[in-house]
Amino acid sequence: MLNVALTGNVAAGKSTVLTWFAKWGAKIIDADLLVREAQEPGTDTLAAIARRFGKEVLQDDGSLDRAALRGIVLADDQALASLNAIIHPAVRRRRAELAREAADSGEPILINDIPLLFEVLDPKDFDLIVLVDAPVAVRRARLIASRGLAEDDADRLIASQIPADRKRSRSDILIENDGTEDQLRQRAQVAWEQIQQRAVDSPSTPE
Repeated sequence: MLNVALTGNVAAGKSTVLTWFAKWGAKIIDADLLVREAQEPGTDTLAAIARRFGKEVLQDDGSLDRAALRGIVLADDQALASLNAIIHPAVRRRRAELAREAADSGEPILINDIPLLFEVLDPKDFDLIVLVDAPVAVRRARLIASRGLAEDDADRLIASQIPADRKRSRSDILIENDGTEDQLRQRAQVAWEQIQQRAVDSPSTPE
């Protein structure tokens, strides 16, 4: 099984590419879903978040108030580091379980959606790194227009990640998202063909 990491800085278009990869036949592990699973009521992770950040990050029903938590960590780098230290070990363990299941079931290609690959994991743990990238100005505009972030919050979120130009040289496949959606789809299709060929060339890549 070819174990692929798909990454990209916030609002680069990675989720759109992930959707296409899934349609084209890849087995997907979605980091956002794993994070939400780890933060469900009753989990050790959510309990740890509440201990660290206080009851104000919980809603009345005991679930996580993501907007409140985001407001805290975007304004405080130390708080963001604390949150990552709580969440990512649980997500990493679950991802490893799902990867083993995919390998055992004979999946030829596994795509791991990992926004913070270079920030919190070791890229060498994966057989192939695919980076989706878009200009900073475009990503900033998307955060403000599509996600409703204030300009300062958008800037802080962008600044919290390693700049994409430092990730490009460490990636095996680059998908540029500086044009139309049709252009992005065409580039994603080329990348998918490269991934498929790599899977054929190295069918016994170890986990």
